[in-house]
Amino acid sequence: MDLFSLLDEIRTIARNGLNYTSNAYDRERYERLMSLTTQTYGELLNVSDDTIRTRFLKETGYITPKVGSDAAIFDAGGKILLMDRSDGSGWCLPCGWVEPNEKPVEAVIREVWEETGLEVEVKQLVGVFTRKANAKNGPHTMIAIVHLCEVSGGELTLSHEGLSLRYWTIDEVQNWHATHERYARAAYVMWKSNLLLPAISD
Repeated sequence: MDLFSLLDEIRTIARNGLNYTSNAYDRERYERLMSLTTQTYGELLNVSDDTIRTRFLKETGYITPKVGSDAAIFDAGGKILLMDRSDGSGWCLPCGWVEPNEKPVEAVIREVWEETGLEVEVKQLVGVFTRKANAKNGPHTMIAIVHLCEVSGGELTLSHEGLSLRYWTIDEVQNWHATHERYARAAYVMWKSNLLLPAISD
């Protein structure tokens, strides 16, 4: 098991335990688990323990994976629109976290607009993908909901979140962000099949 995946699981057990337990001895044990994971995260990421602990303790309720919504947008020739992320982690589909009181479809339309200046219509669900925590992907397990989208308006405009925007042939991309190559290839198979259903709204 990847160390980050192990830490994420231990942290989740500790946070859920602290949220539900009323036993003083169990609380001490969960606090100890939190301290150990916080210290190890701090060492691996070169961040202070207090910073890590503060971030983790802001989470309330039962700890679940983070949920993101991603857009696969192809041009007429089958090239996919990607953004070179400003954090240096590679080329990604337009994407972002689903906000409270927001549907994944609403989130992906909003994120595409914010990151690319394009208006899109969501045509089809490509798939729901799990990205487990590890050294490359980050400290949290996340769920990516990938949508096949078509441009309906707007003008391609780079935001502060990226260094560049361009349409790529999938095989040309050398530096993918996290697991986005997997999303892109799954979307390409669907796009190429031309078996698109009417636009979805949920």
